[in-house]
Amino acid sequence: MNLAAHLENIGRPMVEEQLAHPTVAGIARGDLPDPVFRSWLEQDYLYLLDYVRVFSRLAWQAPAAHLGDLVDLAHSTYHEELSLHRTLAAEFDADLDGAVKGAPCEAYTEFLLDAAASYGEGLAALYPCMWGYSTLGAILAQNPPTEPRYRRWVDTYADPEFAALTRRCARMLDETDVDPLTAERFFREGMRHELAFWDVPA
Repeated sequence: MNLAAHLENIGRPMVEEQLAHPTVAGIARGDLPDPVFRSWLEQDYLYLLDYVRVFSRLAWQAPAAHLGDLVDLAHSTYHEELSLHRTLAAEFDADLDGAVKGAPCEAYTEFLLDAAASYGEGLAALYPCMWGYSTLGAILAQNPPTEPRYRRWVDTYADPEFAALTRRCARMLDETDVDPLTAERFFREGMRHELAFWDVPA
């Protein structure tokens, strides 16, 4: 079994924990209160800005065969995923420019930016976000919410193009020489941050 598949097997119970979280369950039903999603949206916007920086830091170290993938991942995050957030911000009256990181966001972005000092460890640390959201999107799309704003959120992460980006990330991880036990440690820590991130600040 390759490294990415091994990490995914480890991560599946943690995805189930996310599905049971009240924030995710509310999105799935389409009845999550607007203030809760507004807070999550503002935090995730700040998170994604640093996520782009993580890709950029990794690109500096990347072998030539991976450079285009990392540029594409950074571009997709900045221009497509953040575009969704900006669109939803208007519908939820979110203040993206005035938002301040809460503790879960601060801890997660600090972890990712520090991990990105090492190429293989950085890829293992960020993989929970790419793979986790792609997996959540695919599961939630099986019975999507009828509320159009939450349906659009689900559709974004269930999109085959997002799944393709996740597979590219998995391939890069498999092609690194990172120690598997080290990769597993960074992956597990990333998955813990993913779960904690749903505890949005009030």
